[in-house]
Amino acid sequence: MNDFGTVTAPDTVRIERVLPGPIERVWAYLTESDKRATWLAAGDMDLRVGGRVDLRFHNNALTENDQAPPPKYEKFGGEIHMGGRILECDPPRVLAYSWGEDSSDSQVRFELSSRGDEVLLVVTHSRLATRDGMLSVASGWHTHLGILADRLAGRTPPGFWATHTRLEAEYDKRIPAA
Repeated sequence: MNDFGTVTAPDTVRIERVLPGPIERVWAYLTESDKRATWLAAGDMDLRVGGRVDLRFHNNALTENDQAPPPKYEKFGGEIHMGGRILECDPPRVLAYSWGEDSSDSQVRFELSSRGDEVLLVVTHSRLATRDGMLSVASGWHTHLGILADRLAGRTPPGFWATHTRLEAEYDKRIPAA
């Protein structure tokens, strides 16, 4: 499996990971605030269609031994709040929500399927308005999912910003300009 996300439409990036299971454990890391805070963002989710999503990101605190965020992401180093709405919820297989509260905001979809003792997680982020947004989202998900994989495997993940910066440069080479 290629670790890099792929562009599946002009406004959509998809990334896959095989993670240690079982599926209920991975679902808990997607939906429970305390577990999600270890790899993405804390915050409550009302797990029903139309339910509220509250994400509280603190990327500077996700990993140890990290570097400072690059200048263009300095404002995302501290705690950042983002809301959204549940679009689909089929535990423990599908979770989708808006990435923001406006009807024109992007959307993220998580699909999980069991593979023996492992779980295939497919993340699809759609309705990305710009190439810069796609670069940021692709490298962001790649970094966050790497942290999730490490947490589930009991490993210490590398620094968030150091990893994100390296991956964003790589995605810049991989995602064609319009």
